[in-house]
Amino acid sequence: MQSIKFRNRDMAWDIAALILLPLDFDEAKKYPALVSVHPFGSCKEQTSSKVYGAALAKEGFVVIAYDASYQGASGGEPRWVEDPTQRVEDISHVIDYAVTLPYVDADRIGVVGICGGGGYALNATLTEKRIKAVVGVTPVNIGRLFREGFSGYNPIGALEAMAAQRTKEARGNELQVNELLPASPEAAKDAGLVERDVWEATDYYKTPRGQQPGGWTRMLFSHAQNTLAWDALAFTEMLMTQPMMVVIGGKPGAFGAYRDGMEAYGRSTASKDRQLVLLDDWSHYDIYDRPEPVALALDRMVPFLKRHLAA
Repeated sequence: MQSIKFRNRDMAWDIAALILLPLDFDEAKKYPALVSVHPFGSCKEQTSSKVYGAALAKEGFVVIAYDASYQGASGGEPRWVEDPTQRVEDISHVIDYAVTLPYVDADRIGVVGICGGGGYALNATLTEKRIKAVVGVTPVNIGRLFREGFSGYNPIGALEAMAAQRTKEARGNELQVNELLPASPEAAKDAGLVERDVWEATDYYKTPRGQQPGGWTRMLFSHAQNTLAWDALAFTEMLMTQPMMVVIGGKPGAFGAYRDGMEAYGRSTASKDRQLVLLDDWSHYDIYDRPEPVALALDRMVPFLKRHLAA
C-alpha cells in the first residue's frame, strides 16, 4: 500500500490517497483500477480501503482510496465541508490521476462507493464515462437524507438556519461544526438514540471497531446548503448506461440505503447490466465490515467487476 498526495490543474489543494496494489504486482503490466469512495463523515482508512479496497486489490485490481476534499488528510478550507458537487468532482480528479499511472489501464476503470460514497459513485457514473462499471455498497442519496431526516423533515427551516449562520460567520463569529453522532454507544443509549442506523453508526465510528483519526463524523453546518438541492439519482434513467450494481441490506434503517439502493436499481433502465444484491439478514453498518455480509457482497461484486473490467 502506498500513501500519496496529488493535485491536477483544476484543483487548489492536494488530494490524499492510498494506492492498494495486487499481491503479484508488476509495474510492467497494465491493471484494471477501482476508485474507492468513502462514506459521509468517514475517511480513506476506514471501510473504503481497509475492507473493500484491500479485498479488491487481492482480486487483481489497483485500488485508489482517497479522502474527500475538505476532509481527512486532503486539502481544502474551511474544513469538514460536505459538498456533493465537489465530492463527485473528486472522483473525476482521482481518475485524472489514475490515468497517468503507467500500470493502470485507462480503459478499465471502475468505481466502488460505500454509504454516501455509494451515492456519489452512482452520480459520478452518470456523466463520467471513463467509468466502465460502478458498485454502490449500501448507497445513500445524501441530498434526500438532508431534505428529510437530517433536517427534521423541514428543509426550508434548515436552509434558513444555514443562511443565518453563514452571515454570522462572515461577520467574524465562530464556525458551527456539527458532530453527526453521539460520542459513544453509551452516550447514544443515554440519549435514547437507539434507532438502528444511528446506533450502529455510533458503534462503528466511535469505537475501536472503525474509529480513525481522519474519520471525524463532522460537518460544517453553514456550508451545507447545496446538499439539500442535490439528488444523486437525477437523470438516472437517461444517463446510467454503464454496468451498475447496488448492494443493500434487508434490515432498513433511518439513513435510507435500502430505499435509495432500490430506487437506483429501479431507475437504471438504460444500464448495460444492472444488478441488485439484497443481503436479507444484514443492516447498513453490518455491510461496512462484518465478515459474513462483506464476504457475501464480494461474492457478487468481484465477478461483476472482473466481467466488465476484464481483470
